[in-house]
Amino acid sequence: MLKEQFLCIIPAKGASTRLKKKNIVSLCGKPLIFYTIDAARKSDFFKDIIVSTDDEEIKAVSESFGAVVPYKRPEKLSHDPAGVVDVCLHMIEYLEEQGRHYEVLFILLPTSPLRTELDIMSAFEIYKGSAAKVLMSVSEYEHTPFAALKLDDSGSLSPYFPEYIGMKSQEMPKAYRANGAITIIDIKEFKKQRLYYFCPMAAYIMPWERSIDVDNYNDLKLAEYIISYKQKDTL
Repeated sequence: MLKEQFLCIIPAKGASTRLKKKNIVSLCGKPLIFYTIDAARKSDFFKDIIVSTDDEEIKAVSESFGAVVPYKRPEKLSHDPAGVVDVCLHMIEYLEEQGRHYEVLFILLPTSPLRTELDIMSAFEIYKGSAAKVLMSVSEYEHTPFAALKLDDSGSLSPYFPEYIGMKSQEMPKAYRANGAITIIDIKEFKKQRLYYFCPMAAYIMPWERSIDVDNYNDLKLAEYIISYKQKDTL
């Protein structure tokens, strides 16, 4: 497939609750969104790397690293209940009105700074070899959810999955979580479904150390530690 058939969208709103200006917070001396733009650029998949934002500072930072910000995101798409699906569909519709049509959409969240260009390329190989119309990057749960307990109003504990009580964690089924690093979707099907959770769904499994989702200060410090450690390891 040609670059012109691939669309890369990085959704990056300005407001953030747990970590102020999260999408451009400094991580090892660079704004968080830099790492996603850089991975997309190094994959060499995309003619344009597009950022959807409602924030002028994010727009300026993104453009300084070579991304394209076609417009300022409408106010209605900057608050709940609007989400990534609404933002991406709006961008696709806008681009199609400009005569720009694509076949495959890559959604790369800026809060996944440790995803690499090789992850993007490897994920696409799985997507291409699958019959699925959507692929999500996932990582294995560090602690199995099948051992989870619930606490009722009286303070009493009970298992969510009683059938697994007494089993060792390695005896329980493996479970995975979507990590937000990479989502690949057939655009025609995306426009039809108007969501990206639909089956069949292919998976690209990533290790936990590249699956960090920066949502708060502790996540940021962990990502910083991993990047610093890798930099030392290459010296």
